[in-house]
Amino acid sequence: MSRYRGPRRLRRLDRSVLMAASLTAVSVTASGCVVVHGERKVLPATSKDEAATALAEFTTAYNKADEAYDSSLDADHVTGPLGAIDEARLKAGRASNPGGNPAHSPLKFSDVRYTIPKKAGWPRWFLADAGANKGSAARWLMVFTRDSLTERWQVSYLTLVAPGKVPEFKKDADGWAEAVPANSTGLAVAPGDLGTDYATYLQQGGTKFAAGSHTSTWREQREKNKSKPGLARQYIDEPLSQGDFAPVALRTADGGALVFFATRHFEKQTAAAGTSVPAPGKDVDALTTGEIKQSLTLEFVSNEVALAPKAGSGDQRVTVLGRIQGLTAAKGG
Repeated sequence: MSRYRGPRRLRRLDRSVLMAASLTAVSVTASGCVVVHGERKVLPATSKDEAATALAEFTTAYNKADEAYDSSLDADHVTGPLGAIDEARLKAGRASNPGGNPAHSPLKFSDVRYTIPKKAGWPRWFLADAGANKGSAARWLMVFTRDSLTERWQVSYLTLVAPGKVPEFKKDADGWAEAVPANSTGLAVAPGDLGTDYATYLQQGGTKFAAGSHTSTWREQREKNKSKPGLARQYIDEPLSQGDFAPVALRTADGGALVFFATRHFEKQTAAAGTSVPAPGKDVDALTTGEIKQSLTLEFVSNEVALAPKAGSGDQRVTVLGRIQGLTAAKGG
């Protein structure tokens, strides 16, 4: 499966006009991945020992980058949606505090559980599910991915899920999990379609997603904020589904799937004549190009984790369990 070769590289829209970009279809094999180097043997993505080493290396790099507000210190350990969010966060922090993060507190994980799928071809990936000393009692779900044996494991997805909401996974006699192909027809929604369906839902509503803070509540909040005295807001949503932004899914014990997918969101704020857009703050200023006069367009990258039920099994609505979103760019106008 093709990747963005820079760990943080994210193909952007021309943000001078707030409009949806056309979608490019992604071709996948029956296994959900393009097979490279003739690799067709079904193998575990890694060992538990190697997975533990990957998590330890990520944690060390992440803490160094957070303490120094320096994205170069963890650039080799993050990619995909997390890479885009993390890079922008550190850039904004460094603009306000060039000497480093005065509020830094090392991230520490505990009670780590590894779910490692068997699959053919590259990329290969696995899930680390851990408790942490941040994020209240939430479980931290991290997807590690790489494209070859010579590459370093990088975290592409990071989401937080409430305790008790992480599902039981289907595993074989040896404890290996099952990766679900992007084009699977055995689910209420194919993993490869979730980003598009979610973006459509945020724009139009519908019945594909269960009510919750990341679905119906978010739509209600945006509707309330669309028009206020002196300021109007417009929203555009689109999927991110290529390279290290491609969705990945694990088969759950009930036949459904836990799916990680990414989306991009734009919010354009336009001030009424004779007024101006409210001052956005230092963090936004650090990521803004152009002069803010009558408008400000914010660009966010979001990574979500959702439960897609087995096709034909009762309630067919998708439940979004968690979402981490970060501002990645802004443009004044």
